Amino acid sequence: MRAGAAAAALAALGLVALPVLAGCGTGPSLETRSRITAPPGDSRDLAIGSAGFTESELLAQMYAALLDHAGYRTHVLTVGNRELYEPALEAGQIDVVPEYAATFADWLNAKKHGSTAPPVASPDLGATLRALRRLAGPRELTVLPPGRAVDQNAFAVSAAYARTHHLKTLSDLGRAELPVRLAAGEECVQRPFCAPGLRKKYGINLTAIDPKGVGTTPAKQAVQNGQDQMVLTTSTDATLDQFGLVLLADDRKLQNADYVLPVVNRARAGSARPAAALNRLNTVLTTADLAHLDEQVDSWRRLPADVARHYLREKGLLPKG
Repeated sequence: MRAGAAAAALAALGLVALPVLAGCGTGPSLETRSRITAPPGDSRDLAIGSAGFTESELLAQMYAALLDHAGYRTHVLTVGNRELYEPALEAGQIDVVPEYAATFADWLNAKKHGSTAPPVASPDLGATLRALRRLAGPRELTVLPPGRAVDQNAFAVSAAYARTHHLKTLSDLGRAELPVRLAAGEECVQRPFCAPGLRKKYGINLTAIDPKGVGTTPAKQAVQNGQDQMVLTTSTDATLDQFGLVLLADDRKLQNADYVLPVVNRARAGSARPAAALNRLNTVLTTADLAHLDEQVDSWRRLPADVARHYLREKGLLPKG
C-alpha cells in the first residue's frame, strides 16, 4: 500500500497517520518514557495491523480470530509497511501486529540510532529477543513470545535466467556482474537486508528498485516476463513454481532467521489475557504450515480470513462448525 493509501485507511477509522520519525511532542521522550510506563492494558476493542502482504494478512486474521474467541472485538487494518504501522502501534492507533524478530529488532535499532548503526539481530534468537525488547520497551511496545514458525527475506530469479547465467547463489549473481533490476517494496532502498546488503555483501549490481511490493503477483510477473531480473519474496513463498522462479541461496547469510511473534501496544493490549489468547498459536504454527497457508491464498485464491479460521479450527484453537 502506498503512503497516501495507508494514510487514507487510517483516516477512515478515525486515526491519524504519524510520521516515521516523530518530533518533539507533549508526551515523555523515549529517554524518559520507560520510567513513566503505564500498566499493561486490556482494551476490549483491538485494531490488528497488517503490512499488506499475504503472510502478514494471514497472521493478522489468525490473531483477530483468536482474540475474538477470547471475548475481544477486533478489526484488521491493512497499513502497508512498517514505516507507517509502527508509529501507529506506538500511539495506540493499532494495538497488535504480527512481526519478525530479527527484522523488527534491527528496524527499531536503526530508528533509534540511525541507519548506519550496527545490527543488533543475529541468528541467535535469544540474543535477538533481548535486543528487541530493550528497544521496544521505551516505546511502550510489548514483544510477546515467538512460536515455531520462522520466515525471512529471500530472492528469486527466473529458472531460465538462472540456467543461462549458471546461478545457484546470490554470490554467483554478484560474481556475474549482471545489471539487476529488483522487484521489491519501495523501502528496500534503505533496508540493510535488502538493496544495501545485496550490494555490500554480495556485490550485486542493482540498477533500480521496481516498487511492486514483497512477493506480490505483479512483482513475480515482472521477473517472469523479464521486466525485472530478481524479486524480493520470503522463504515461505509457495507460488514460485507457478511463475517459473527459483530462489538463490543466501550463502553468505545476509538474512537472519526471523521468528514470527506478536508485538502489542502495552497500554492497550499488554496484559496477560491478550497474550494468553495469542500465545495459543505458538504451540501449533510451523514454518511448513505458514508456507501452506500462504499457498492457499496466493495459488488457490482463498480469502485470508477463511484460510485463517479453517486452520485454527483444524488445530483445535477454534470450535468447529
